[in-house]
Amino acid sequence: MAIDYKKELETAAKNMILVHEPDLLIKMIVRTIVQKIKVKHAGILLRDKEKNSYVLNVSGGPKGIRVPAGFARMDPDNPLIRFFTTKRLSSVMKNGAFFYSDGEKMIKNSRIPAELREIIRQSLYQMDIFDSVAGVPSYFQDSLLGVLLLGKKANGRNLRHREIDFLVALASDVAMAIRNAQLFKDLEQELIKKHNMFINTTVALAAAVDAKDHYTHGHINRVTNICMEIVAKLTQKDKVKFSDKFMENLHIASLLHDIGKIGIPEAILNKPGPLTDEERKIINGHTLIGVNILQPIKELETVIQGVKYHHERYDGAGYPEGLKGDAIPILAAIIAVADSYDAMTLDRPYRNGLSKNAAMEEIETQSGKQFHPMIVQAFSELYREGKI
Repeated sequence: MAIDYKKELETAAKNMILVHEPDLLIKMIVRTIVQKIKVKHAGILLRDKEKNSYVLNVSGGPKGIRVPAGFARMDPDNPLIRFFTTKRLSSVMKNGAFFYSDGEKMIKNSRIPAELREIIRQSLYQMDIFDSVAGVPSYFQDSLLGVLLLGKKANGRNLRHREIDFLVALASDVAMAIRNAQLFKDLEQELIKKHNMFINTTVALAAAVDAKDHYTHGHINRVTNICMEIVAKLTQKDKVKFSDKFMENLHIASLLHDIGKIGIPEAILNKPGPLTDEERKIINGHTLIGVNILQPIKELETVIQGVKYHHERYDGAGYPEGLKGDAIPILAAIIAVADSYDAMTLDRPYRNGLSKNAAMEEIETQSGKQFHPMIVQAFSELYREGKI
């Protein structure tokens, strides 16, 4: 049955646009060529922008015939690469492809300058290494992105005109698809880099807050660890399904839950005696100060809920808005338990901290009053398991 190459090209083009992983895209292209053109093997030399070279990333065909992926790396001075990047040689390609058989004729043609014939001769030597009968370049604008190398057809016949046209047209679509995939990959790596930088900045901010309050050293890290244990326990018990994004937001929110204390005078934070009502009111303002600090960062919308509401109470007697029950975001409810437990166990100049057992009993006593019962239950189980 004859292959409708126009239809195959349209299908390939549509599929390529959907693939944003360069290596996967190239494998798909090589597989398509081997299956549709019925060549014994095919491979793609793809440009490695960082190392300024061309690497045989993917090779398709039966083992023992195909050249192994990663086997070859060529710099821009390699004769085969020079052939496809030398403008004066573009005219000797047949319909955008270079055939070994044509090259053999060209090196005997005295009308072609000796310098170019030498490049062709050396290119043929390179094609011998890959056991290739044709090379199809793939350009983006004037830049050579890659070269498709084709082995002989399985039936021993020469490539037909419509097969050549298919490959050349495919190469054009491949260039755009590879370029798009590489841009997506670059964007993804840039986002990962920025994300890691953001997490590091978050940790540094948390450390700055921790350092400001002399009596709560290590508090933020302990709260963060407890929060992550609680959410893991809730997930284990199938009480709630948490997304990866929620877990990340909880991690960041627990690190930054007290960031508003940056705006509280150190004389109040580190006061060696009990706070006055006015001083307590100023301390309580740290939640809204934290909101004001983080609000300009749109990506922290969910994180801000933890910063703002971690002093709300399940019975509605908390601050800053007096939220009650399930109106309190679950992220804030988790931080509330972890934050309160650690605060109870800390020594202050005017009082000793509670023992862990006493703090645990107080948390359980406040279940349904100050704290969300589901969070308290998970916390209690963790405590009895020795994980708190």
